[in-house]
Amino acid sequence: MNNLTTRRGMTLVEIMVVVVILGVLATTATVAVRDYLVSGKQNAAKQELSQIMSALELFFLEQDRYPSNEEGLAVLTERTDAHPDGLLRGGDLKDPWNKPYEYVYPGLNGTYDLICYGADGLEGGTGGAADLVSWELK
Repeated sequence: MNNLTTRRGMTLVEIMVVVVILGVLATTATVAVRDYLVSGKQNAAKQELSQIMSALELFFLEQDRYPSNEEGLAVLTERTDAHPDGLLRGGDLKDPWNKPYEYVYPGLNGTYDLICYGADGLEGGTGGAADLVSWELK
């Protein structure tokens, strides 16, 4: 009798089963991470909308008016003697999807309307593409 140890390799079927299992696990992890990223961006947009709304109210208290549509939100970033950094810091005023917030004065749903169109940048939508609006945050 020969005392050589025999080595048995994996069959193609066994390798394919392992690859399929790894694929399922990777897909599950990717979907879970994507959901967290989307909800994180939505939460960031809600926070930014709240900050812009606070700046708009401060503008109103100081100027006795809201910015016109022509001035838009850019007026909140302008430097003044009273506000050397502007009422809002960070001058680009873009949402987490790198699209501008929409400001409408007078608003249809309040004194002014402030809108973030979500991931798709279009009106309406659900999930990550859902609109975030000022009148629902008040």
